[in-house]
Amino acid sequence: MMRWFSFVAVAASLLIASCSGETSKTANAPEFSGDRIKADVAFLADDKLEGRYTGSPGYDQAAKYVADRFAELGLKPGNNGGWYQQVPFAEAKRKQGTPSYIRIGNREFPNGADVVMTPNGADPDLSMDADAVFVGYGIDGPEIGSNDYEGVDVRGKIAVVLYPFPKGAPSETAAHMLNEKAAMAKKHGAIGLLSIHTPMREKVIKWELMGDRANQPDVKWIGENGKPQYPGDIALVGTLGPKAAEALFEGVPTPLAQIYAEMEKDGGKPKGFALGKKIHVERHSDVRKMQSPNVVGVLEGSDPTLKNEYIVISAHLDHIGRIKAENGDDIANGAMDNAMGVAIMLEAARAFTQSGDRPKRSILFAAVTGEEEGLLGAEYLAMHPVVGNGKVVGVVNMDMPIATYDFQNVVAYGAEHSTISEAVARAIKSEGIALAPDPAPEQVSFVRTDHYPFVKAGVPAVSLDTGPGGPGAKAAEEFLANHYHRVSDDMKLSFNWPAAAKFAKINFLVARELANGDRPPLWYEGDYFGNTFAKDAPKAKR
Repeated sequence: MMRWFSFVAVAASLLIASCSGETSKTANAPEFSGDRIKADVAFLADDKLEGRYTGSPGYDQAAKYVADRFAELGLKPGNNGGWYQQVPFAEAKRKQGTPSYIRIGNREFPNGADVVMTPNGADPDLSMDADAVFVGYGIDGPEIGSNDYEGVDVRGKIAVVLYPFPKGAPSETAAHMLNEKAAMAKKHGAIGLLSIHTPMREKVIKWELMGDRANQPDVKWIGENGKPQYPGDIALVGTLGPKAAEALFEGVPTPLAQIYAEMEKDGGKPKGFALGKKIHVERHSDVRKMQSPNVVGVLEGSDPTLKNEYIVISAHLDHIGRIKAENGDDIANGAMDNAMGVAIMLEAARAFTQSGDRPKRSILFAAVTGEEEGLLGAEYLAMHPVVGNGKVVGVVNMDMPIATYDFQNVVAYGAEHSTISEAVARAIKSEGIALAPDPAPEQVSFVRTDHYPFVKAGVPAVSLDTGPGGPGAKAAEEFLANHYHRVSDDMKLSFNWPAAAKFAKINFLVARELANGDRPPLWYEGDYFGNTFAKDAPKAKR
């Protein structure tokens, strides 16, 4: 999962057995097996796959495993007779032996210590001098009542912005705005964007953990223009740590402490102003090209007309590979993140193919690559559909459901924007499960899961997660604090395989209803995302 942190978790109401052979079955759905899910997770999280890093031999082994499972289940190859949609990537790494820093006045702030600039494949050798301008949150979004660029000139300058967005703003719309800050800066003429690591962000991720990002590879897919595709296509994007931010705001009329205090107010929007300082930037990268596949399989719909409409069921197959060793172990196996999601997708695929009741619409099952690098495989698939003359009309995504306990509610990211919410409500009600609101909107999970690129392509989508009811919040906190993106996310975790089977069933029920509905999923009238990304598409009344 690409998120910094999460929320998640779960506790009970469906009757399921309590050891590893447990299954979940009702009269209106096939049997779902925790044993089968466990077997798939065990293979995908094995040390032999070395953490399934995008473009690695271990990832390729995982891709072959999923393709073989698709074939066993009776799916058809989903990309012109093949199981793979190869995604071309550029991987940038920090150039060793070459200084990388930001200079403010006569003070240098090293990359990875006081500032963070990830390597860049589109502008591998950047040397830049420019004036710095503070632009509040850096949001030009009338939808949330913000235009931070009004009255501020950033043309040919570096925009300096707060993270994340105004307190009290509608979380999912504001989360989208957060994702678009680089594009907004470029639209207003800026040549760089630097975010301040604010006290609000420090609550989500400690600054000392941020520095490693400067040394991590940066991967982007390569567009038809032959260039890596960067959000906003702006040369400089980085983060200022506390020391660098204080130096940049030294002597200005509105000190940082006052700005931070304004951030804590509901609707607080600090005003922008010129900082009166020049910034010098040095950032150098080495770049190599590679490729990594999305794995796609199709179950053709039964209706002669509706089979040209596709429901995508997706889960990311990649993880982060080898990392800094802990107790002699450097393999981040990614059992929960996201071998679990892929295994649940495979169990849902088995239910569809072996139920003997094909849905009306076709279903495209997709194990996607590059999620940990920024939802890249899903973005590539959304922008390069493999459905020929067909059309993707809805998406159900599975990403790191924390399956260490039985759950009593779920979170449905994105569902409330479309009629998918109705399918979710009916599915969970049939299983005695409640719907929970996003328990941590400040973590902007809506824009950090693989359904989001499809939303931006105009397709109604949902990413389901186990919810915070009962022991859920505590279980999520424990996993995220101690195992997320660490070597301990492996098969030694205390998995609850019956809960995993139940979660597979709920995702199956949602997808089956979307695939059999008289109408495809529709955006609701007046919804921001529907109006922004599918302006001319039919809409439904709430």
